[in-house]
Amino acid sequence: MDQWMKLANKVLDGESIINDEALSILECPDEDILLLMHASFQIRKRYYGKKVKLNMIMNAKSGLCPENCGYCSQSSISSAPIDTYKMVDKETLLKGAKRANDLNIGTYCIVASGRGPSNKEIDHIVNAVKEIKATYGMKICACLGLLKPEQALQLKEAGVDRYNHNINTSEKNHSNITTSHTYDDRVNTVEMAKHFGMSPCSGVIVGMKESKQDVVDMANSLKSLDADSIPVNFLHAIDGTPLEGVNELNPMYCLKVLALFRFVNPTKEIRISGGREVNLRSLQPFGLYAANSIFVGDYLTTSGQEDTEDHKMLLDLGFEVERVEELKANTAGGK
Repeated sequence: MDQWMKLANKVLDGESIINDEALSILECPDEDILLLMHASFQIRKRYYGKKVKLNMIMNAKSGLCPENCGYCSQSSISSAPIDTYKMVDKETLLKGAKRANDLNIGTYCIVASGRGPSNKEIDHIVNAVKEIKATYGMKICACLGLLKPEQALQLKEAGVDRYNHNINTSEKNHSNITTSHTYDDRVNTVEMAKHFGMSPCSGVIVGMKESKQDVVDMANSLKSLDADSIPVNFLHAIDGTPLEGVNELNPMYCLKVLALFRFVNPTKEIRISGGREVNLRSLQPFGLYAANSIFVGDYLTTSGQEDTEDHKMLLDLGFEVERVEELKANTAGGK
C-alpha cells in the first residue's frame, strides 16, 4: 500500500492528518500524482460516490467596490476594463434562475460586489429569492459581503440556503491581499451565517504568492470554521489589478491543492471554482477525483467554458450530476 492510501485510510478511520502530512500532499512528486488522486477519490467516494454538484453564478452587481482586494478586478484599486452596474432588476435574477433550472443546476449563486449590502438591496434580493424558491425550488446561495444580523435573518427567512463569504487566504497572508477589512471580519460573517441557520460556504484563492504552509493553514481554518461548502479558486490574474502577471500555478500543483482540501475536509463539498480552466487546463477532469462540485458557466468578470463541455467532461469520467430533486430530498433530510 502506497503512502497516499495509508493517509487516506487514516482519514477514513476518522483521524485528522497532521501538519507535516498535509505539507507532504502539496510536495507530492509529480510522478505520483495518479496515486495521490486515487487515494483522494477513496475519501470522496465514501461521502459523495460519483455524484457531482453543479453551481451557477449570477453577477447581480458588478464593480464599484470600495475595498482594496489585490486580486479583484472590481476593487477600488483596479483599472481592469470590466462592466460595472448597480443591482440588476428582479427579472434578470429570475431569468438567471430559469437558465440554471433548465441546465439542472442544483445551486444558484447570487453574488454582488461591495463591502456589504444596503437594506434596500437586501429587500430586493429577498423579494427575488422568494419568487425563485416558489417557482423552481432550487438551492440559493447568496454572496453579498459583510452582513448585519438583521440582514442575515431576512435572507434566511426568505429561503436563502447558503451564504458564501470566502476567507480567501491564510490569516498570516491576509494583510498582503487587502487592508480595507480584516481576516476576522470575514470569519465573523461566516459565523453569522451559521448562527442564523444558513449553510456556511467559505473558500480560498490559491496562487496569490502564499507559501505552501499558508495553503495548509487555509484548509485547516476552514475545517475549524466547519464550512459545509469550500470553493477552491485558482488565481486568474487580471490585467489592471495589483496581482497582474502573477502566474505561480501549474496543473499538477492545483491537483495537489484539491487533494489537500479533501484530506483535511473529507466530508465537505469541495468545489473547483474560478480559474480552473486556465490553471488546471487539460487536467480539469482529474480534479473531480478530489472535488465533488464545480461552477458551470461564467464567473464574475471572467469567462468559464461552455456548459456543454462540462457535461461532456462529467460523462467521460462516468460521473453523475446530482439532480435538483436529489438536492431537495437531501435538504429535507437535513443534509
